[in-house]
Amino acid sequence: MEAPHNSPAAAETAANAPTAVSVRLTVESPEQMQALGRRISGVLRPGDLVMLTGELGAGKTTLTRGLGEGLGVRGAVTSPTFVIARVHPPLGDGPALVHVDAYRLGGGLDEMEDLDLDVSLPESVVVVEWGDGKVEELADDRLQVLIDRAVGDTDDERRVVTLVGVGARWAGLAHESWQPWLADGAA
Repeated sequence: MEAPHNSPAAAETAANAPTAVSVRLTVESPEQMQALGRRISGVLRPGDLVMLTGELGAGKTTLTRGLGEGLGVRGAVTSPTFVIARVHPPLGDGPALVHVDAYRLGGGLDEMEDLDLDVSLPESVVVVEWGDGKVEELADDRLQVLIDRAVGDTDDERRVVTLVGVGARWAGLAHESWQPWLADGAA
């Protein structure tokens, strides 16, 4: 049974946040999801908070793997479900990638404090899976990535990915080139 971490209201709440900008994209395969992660990494910088929302198996870790490749970090990016958080140091001059899976954490930011994400955030890119309602207070500006997939007994690999930039940092999100992923040809 799916955990209630993905409320249908998550996309609506994010999109209606003050100064929110959204872009809707279509991804046809895990390879494209990873490529999208590499593309997103091109707009990330130290201090960015990225929140990933999607059902189990939606592609959150696959997207993060692409982010890691694009940022040029050390170590294989795998799901941190059982360790809660992994730090991937940069291979060069770029930021580290802090990959957090908040699925098993239910206490909000208070429970997350033990991870010292607020200490890591200024010099790293922090990616939090299942972070809705738990980490928003870490940063006024954040990129929320909502991944929707067909549920049930299906082998459909198509995903609809909505990027929601919250705050002034993300004001230009819709002006980036998101080809070939744009859904219905419009941002």
